[in-house]
Amino acid sequence: MAETSRRSSCFVSLTPEAERLKIRDISLSSESQSREGDTFYLITQRWWQNWLDYVNQDQTNVTNEDAPLRGSESAGFCASRRPISIDNTDLIYDTTCEDSSFAELHDKLVEGRDYILLPQEVWDQLLSWYGGGPTLARKVISSGLSHTELAVEVYPLRLRLLLMPKGDRSTVRIGKKESIGELYRRACEIFDLNIEQVRIWDYYGQRKHALMNDVDKTLDDANIQMDQDILVEVLNNASSFADGGCTSVQENGSTVQEPTSFLLEPTKSSLSIAGGLSASKGASRSCSSEISQSQNISSPVRELDNTNGTSGVTTRGSPAGLTGLVNLGNTCFMNSAIQCLVHTPEFAKYFREDYHREINWQNPLGMVGELALAFGELLRKLWAPGRTPIAPRAFKAKLARFAPQFSGYNQHDSQELLAFLLDGLHEDLNRVKHKPYVKSRDADGRPDEEVADEYWANHTARNDSIIVDVCQGQYKSTLVCPVCNKVSVTFDPFMYLSLPLQSTVTRSITVTIFSSDGSASPNVCTVTIPKPGRCRDLLQALTSASTLKPNEKLLLAEIRNHLILRFFEDPFTSLSSVKDDDRLVAYKISNHTGETSLLQLIHRSEEEGTNNSKGTRGWKPYGTPLVLPISCSDVIKRGDIQSMVQKMLSPLLRTGFSSKSDALWNGSSAVAQPTDVEGKICSDSDVVRSEPEDRMNSETDAVDKLPLQLVDENNACIDLTVEEEKAIEFASSSTPLIVFINWSKKLRQKYDVHYLENLPEVCRNGPASKKARSEPLSLYTCLESFLREEPLVPEDMWLCPRCKERRQASKKLDLWRLPEVLVIHLKRFSYSRSMKHKLETFVNFPIHDLELTNYVANKNNTRQQLYELYALINHYGGMGSGHYTAYIKLVEENRWYNFDDSHISHMNEDEVKSPAAYVLFYRRVTKESASLSNGAQCSAAYNVAS
Repeated sequence: MAETSRRSSCFVSLTPEAERLKIRDISLSSESQSREGDTFYLITQRWWQNWLDYVNQDQTNVTNEDAPLRGSESAGFCASRRPISIDNTDLIYDTTCEDSSFAELHDKLVEGRDYILLPQEVWDQLLSWYGGGPTLARKVISSGLSHTELAVEVYPLRLRLLLMPKGDRSTVRIGKKESIGELYRRACEIFDLNIEQVRIWDYYGQRKHALMNDVDKTLDDANIQMDQDILVEVLNNASSFADGGCTSVQENGSTVQEPTSFLLEPTKSSLSIAGGLSASKGASRSCSSEISQSQNISSPVRELDNTNGTSGVTTRGSPAGLTGLVNLGNTCFMNSAIQCLVHTPEFAKYFREDYHREINWQNPLGMVGELALAFGELLRKLWAPGRTPIAPRAFKAKLARFAPQFSGYNQHDSQELLAFLLDGLHEDLNRVKHKPYVKSRDADGRPDEEVADEYWANHTARNDSIIVDVCQGQYKSTLVCPVCNKVSVTFDPFMYLSLPLQSTVTRSITVTIFSSDGSASPNVCTVTIPKPGRCRDLLQALTSASTLKPNEKLLLAEIRNHLILRFFEDPFTSLSSVKDDDRLVAYKISNHTGETSLLQLIHRSEEEGTNNSKGTRGWKPYGTPLVLPISCSDVIKRGDIQSMVQKMLSPLLRTGFSSKSDALWNGSSAVAQPTDVEGKICSDSDVVRSEPEDRMNSETDAVDKLPLQLVDENNACIDLTVEEEKAIEFASSSTPLIVFINWSKKLRQKYDVHYLENLPEVCRNGPASKKARSEPLSLYTCLESFLREEPLVPEDMWLCPRCKERRQASKKLDLWRLPEVLVIHLKRFSYSRSMKHKLETFVNFPIHDLELTNYVANKNNTRQQLYELYALINHYGGMGSGHYTAYIKLVEENRWYNFDDSHISHMNEDEVKSPAAYVLFYRRVTKESASLSNGAQCSAAYNVAS
């Protein structure tokens, strides 16, 4: 270290920018050429961040090319001083150790938080500039089944050696890519033995699991784990052990005095730096201690251990499957999905056997088998004995390669990742190497059973994998054309069900019902519908609450600013956009079979202060419009319009008046500023005045006539009190016929316009009515909502084979064939334009006995469709952030566990249900599966050599 200090003092300092560029160039060059056996060096994150602040202090805009040299905190800092010498002492236990190769790293150091890995060239350059230490070198090793991926072994294996029969103990650090022969050499060196005297056993759990006699096999291939016991057995009673008896091994909490660990230098072929625990730090460690086993270099790498071991030896019987996954930075979405798949019993068994023969290397839709290999290796490692958390960097690198949307360290949707994994694994493991061309036919009246079997046979002819076997089901899809009523029935596969979350409360809606033919007085009706409901739900409730004639129907409309804003003609229109302070009306209209046009009667009142010297008045929309359908095939005269309007208003006529009484409209034909259908103001020049001016003061001529004006296609207002025999011209059936009625004070005395003036709001009782009846939301309710008939969205309109046009058909789904493992996605996230929203609704889902028999449309299938929950993904927090965890049941223990990244803890079953539940995993309950665990049986029967 004195030498490095002298080098630092003699070095002529470069500018911060020059240092940054030099290290950047060296780093990019070195990491692109990394290979097995290279050396990387640990440097404390604290010092590295100080250096980044120093070299970036003059950078206002740093390009992406410089991203490796920017820290997360590097933006916006003030000017920094040049760092002092490198100080890695906070990474190791014994800071007094003269030889840094013997330095023992602190447990649970995390790359990026506690330290950074630097290529040798970068370390050498920084050391020449700043000096310091200690030097903490680690080797690059190959990993994975193909041994083509690279990882830096930050924490070599720490093994506990037990010498029998004498009972001596020691601890040794050795790389997992070292051979069993090297372990023999080191053990003999520690205990001063000849190699011919001993044999070494895999002594996991204080039992002889395997004789380690293949000296060329690596410790990785032999499935040796961190902090594992190794038995060194002496074959004869050598004189050096004559005084030693057979000492029993005391575990289970008993205190065992251990000698100081022997720390050995690795051989030149070693891929890691050995460094055992010092005696003062306690070499005895539990197999359940959580220690980061290794970290990857920054390039896409794999660190997944192969679980192959000695032939004929079974997996150890200690509790397995309780290994956590390190959060690499917002990767909880990935960790939770992986844990649920890994603990699916069928997958646990499949990927721990020889699945390689089923990899489809040529499938253009797959990932050349790489995703399946990466997942299989990660699964094996998670099911290996031990509790050491695994950093899934290699798997994430593969994921980012084939699914760039999941690259980086932003939070993502766990369900979207799950869907990609299931689909990707299926394509990588598709047993069909050459997919035949299959053309599916429509049902065309054939029996559903025949059509469903045909569709399923066509599907499996092209798709045959463990994913199809376990996770894929089939549903019946029925489309109905709204124009020609063509019915199309198909049967499609599904991998999971995405269920909408219905609201947990009902909604009260107040609507005023008007009779278009004047047969009934207006009626205010309040009904209760599901929230959010559809137009169909509201119309059904209103129909039940009111009396309709056989030839009548209801036309629903929204009123705003005394005009009709819109009609709800589509029965599937959602009412979620209708607010509590909106106003709705329903018009009782006749069911005309021919072409009709709607007459809209728009009420207007005189604006105050608008009289001028010419006697003209200003009128503004007022009250509630009324509607009447008119047949376009009939000849409609102006006088007919007068009669129709009088009939519409007859229920409002006050007692003592008649439609033939002396109603005076008081010169209201002199209209200024009439409004058109959209409420725009018409100019005085647009008003067509048909009556002579001397009729302005004539009251007797106005008897029996209402002050009506018709808005023509040019927005001109035609007086309907004159030329009664003149026919009305219809522009088109789609264009409404707009008629104004101007209500003078005298005219309002004749009619009770209370219902017109006081249209109640949707929620007329105000906030108090929002205390709707809360109802528990069950999973069955969500399923029923999913299976409910609804229209296709405009983007997915159906090409009707009969109409030859794209139609917004209604679609009805029915479950037909259910899989062995049913994945249910609760749609908690909703998107509206730029807004994102998460529903925190509590869904009461069954843990046991999810009974779906009655939801399966195939009644010929007499099999009971009963499921049991074994895993689920939770999401806490809001969209774009929050945190994912997984709850998983180990059936062999009949216990639930909370998998929260690297932390795993026991939990009670009554804690499983919560508003955070997001993705549910159910297994079919059968007599055979009742005793099958997440992997216990296959674990006990699994041959390590497979």
